[in-house]
Amino acid sequence: MSTLTFQIEEQKADKLARAANDLGLQVEELLQRITDEYLARQQNFETAAAYVLQKNAELYRRLAK
Repeated sequence: MSTLTFQIEEQKADKLARAANDLGLQVEELLQRITDEYLARQQNFETAAAYVLQKNAELYRRLAK
C-alpha cells in the first residue's frame, strides 16, 4: 500500500474530519472509501462507453460517410 501526503485548506480538513466522525470513521478510512467509489465510477463509465462504441460501430461508420 502506498502513502500519499497532500495539503488541504484547514476549512476543508475540518469538514472532512467532521464528515468522517459523523460516519464513525477515521479520516483515512473516509478518504479510502471516497477513492474506491470514484475509481469504481470511472471504471463503470469506461466499460459502458466502450460497450456503446462497440455496439454502435457500424452506425458510426455509416454516419461518417
